[in-house]
Amino acid sequence: MKHAMITAGSKGIGRKVTERFLEKGCSVTVNYRSDKARVEQLREEWKGYEDRILFVQGDITRKADIVRMVETTMNQFGRIDYLIHNAGPYIFERKKLADYEDHEWYEMIEGNLSSVFHFSKLVIPIMRQQQFGRMVMYGFQDAEQSPGWIYRSAYSAAKVGLVSLTKSIAIEEAGSGITANMICPGDITGDMKEANIETARQIKDQETPVGRSGTGEDIARLIEFICEEDSDMITGSVLSATGGVEVIHRHRN
Repeated sequence: MKHAMITAGSKGIGRKVTERFLEKGCSVTVNYRSDKARVEQLREEWKGYEDRILFVQGDITRKADIVRMVETTMNQFGRIDYLIHNAGPYIFERKKLADYEDHEWYEMIEGNLSSVFHFSKLVIPIMRQQQFGRMVMYGFQDAEQSPGWIYRSAYSAAKVGLVSLTKSIAIEEAGSGITANMICPGDITGDMKEANIETARQIKDQETPVGRSGTGEDIARLIEFICEEDSDMITGSVLSATGGVEVIHRHRN
């Protein structure tokens, strides 16, 4: 049985990704930061999967927590086939770079970039031994073009750096059966993060060329595809799922 480790896998898009891997028969480590009430709710909802699901509390901005997450997973399941970096700290307040506090800058860099380094150091050797691994990072629309993003400078700097890191990992580990790719969701907000495609099709979205909002299911389907064994030709790629919207241009305004 293959195993998926999903950071922030109990809420939003992460929840839909977790469901996808459970439904395809995988065991899953679900990392969460602090919401124990949500975890208890999911324990009940996912009772049928209880023998192959592990909830692990941890803050991905802390190396010690990452080490504990990986060690706990390996002790219980003995392998990690899919590493989905769903968690990514984000500061919603709009502020210029000069107005950032030091701790805010470091939270963005540690949570969105350094965390991938720490996880990679631990998980890549496991995947090498298995001769199989799929690593999935999250970016934002046009991240591979290194755009400026007004009022989001710390977050965008971390994610643009992650584009290069993702491609470097893909090249370095291609001979070990490991792929690394980045996905860039569109502007999926509110309830749509945990919604399915059928629900979204009932709600018209005039701003999206395909006519509906993106959902967590859209992202989960894309991740499932690039994690398949026969998707090994897809590595070092930045893949967008935005329904045709240039999301970042709207955010810059």
